[in-house]
Formats: sequence, structure tokens, C-alpha cells
Amino acid sequence: MFRALTVGLLILLVPGGTAAQDLPTPVPGRIAPQIDGDWWTVAHNPDLGKVTGPKQQPVDFAIWQAKDGSWQLWSCIRGTRCGGNTRLFHRWEGQRLSDPDWRPMGIAMQAEPKLGEAPGGLQAPHVVRDGDVFHMVYGDWVRICHAQSRDGKTFERVLNERGQPDLFAGPYDNTRDPMLLKIGSLWHCYYTGHKTKQTWGSAVFCRTSTDLGRWSEPIIVSAGGAAARFGAAPTSAECPFVIEKDGEYVLFRNLAYGVPERNVQYCSRNPLCFGVGDDRDYVGHLAVAAPEIFVHEGQHYIAALTTALDGIRIARVKWQKT
Repeated sequence: MFRALTVGLLILLVPGGTAAQDLPTPVPGRIAPQIDGDWWTVAHNPDLGKVTGPKQQPVDFAIWQAKDGSWQLWSCIRGTRCGGNTRLFHRWEGQRLSDPDWRPMGIAMQAEPKLGEAPGGLQAPHVVRDGDVFHMVYGDWVRICHAQSRDGKTFERVLNERGQPDLFAGPYDNTRDPMLLKIGSLWHCYYTGHKTKQTWGSAVFCRTSTDLGRWSEPIIVSAGGAAARFGAAPTSAECPFVIEKDGEYVLFRNLAYGVPERNVQYCSRNPLCFGVGDDRDYVGHLAVAAPEIFVHEGQHYIAALTTALDGIRIARVKWQKT
């Protein structure tokens, strides 16, 4: 998902004949990511048995280490024959981060309509460890939901007072693509949604919580700007991912999957503002899709979808000043 070329050197044609060099000039003096070395593929399009679809694709995913040290990968597989919105979660396991071709472990989770989840609607898992508990947030097509685990492998939904796993929904439609970042004692949940007849067809939102149960009202932290020209309105603010680096926060905002895949980054000292309707914090563009950034033994890594949308790959990341 990261590219080794600088933004100024990459000419990437996109629909309509627009090229990536027409993106804004990066704000100087900020940190920006760069791919450092070759990719290796850790997951391929899985065999789902009777629900395997002829055009299924692994899309949004999460990578983390379980309690026993093994590497876990869950991906939303879309285009399956599970019914409804065609989506479910599949799991892979690897013993070493550097290993290619992790072992497929089968279907990990499917939607539970009895708990209010839309049939076939599971989207974009994200997992973080907090002490001895692994927290997973995910979308159910309408809401952001919560599950947790003690071993980092088997997750159970956390049910609220209504007996459902949802944390919140809205304000736009198809609330999805959540990720958690804990800053001090405050959890930040970044996510997206889209809405017609709004100033921004889609936006990156954030809500905060001290207990993962009660959440603040949403605020828009990124939307619009020149980068929005490179993605259709409903998909111009997808897969938000925020990482803290040297006292600054870098937001990865996805514009498109496949060919050409497009992701833009913004860097801010304020984790609740990366520019709304402007490019004040824009620092670069990478030819990747749905990236997730994580740290292992002091080294930053990036995981992203393969360009053909038939798997998930990993590479090292280094940081440079714009």
C-alpha cells in the first residue's frame, strides 16, 4: 500500500484521465510513510466450502498477535454465497510475521440477525489488545459493533443492555470501517459512512470513550479536499487508519480499491482534525488499498490488499519528512 516513489515522481492515471501529480503539494516538515523493501503475500482468496462465491474478494482486514504469539489475520470476504450482503469474516494464522502464505483457518464469524446484525453484513474487523483483553470493532452494515477475546483467537460479542453488540451508528449511512486508537485513557474510534445530498458525500468520523461503552457524539475529522476528486463520493473517505508517530498523528484515508488503488495521508498534531474541506494536513499519496499499520519489535509494517483483490500482503515502512 506504500510506494517507494515520491508523490512528485509518481504519475498514476485514474478514471477520467486525471493523474496523481494533480494532488496537492505535501505540507512541508511533516512526517510521511514510505514503503521500505519488497512485499510478501500472507493470505490468498480462501476456500469457503459451500458458500464460496465465483467472484469473492478478501477486502478490509485486521492483523495482530494472539496471546500465544501467533499472528492472526481476519478479513471481510465479500461476494460469497452466505446470503444477504454476501460478507463474512475468514481467519488465517502465521507463526512468524516474515512468513508468506499463512495457514487458512476457516470462517471465523458470520452475521447474527437475531442480534440485529444485517444478514451477510459483516465489514472491516479491527483488533487491539488492552492488557489481557483483545477488543474487536467491526461494522454490521448499519452499526459499529464490539466483540472481545482473552486469547486473541476466539471472539465473543459484547452485548449491551438491549442484548445487541452495537456501540453506535451514523450520522451517515452504512456506518463502517472502524479502528481503535487509545490516546492516554481515551479511546478514539475512527470510522466512515456516506450520505447523498450532504456537503461531503462521505467523511471520516471520530467518537471517543473512556470505557468502550459510552461514546461521544461524532465529529468529522477528514472530508473533501482535492483528494476527493480521485474517489467517488461514497468511497472517498474509506478505511480510515490513524497511527501516532513522534507526537504527530498520521491518517490514512482510502479512495479506491483495485486498479488503480489509491490512498492519501494527512499528518496533524490534533487527532481530531486532519482537514475538512481542505488539504492543510496533506502529506502524500500511496498506491495501496485498505492499509493497516502496526509495529513489531520497533519496526513499522504496512499490510494492504493485493492489487488484484485476491489476497493480503505486508511490507516494511519507514518515515520521512515531507
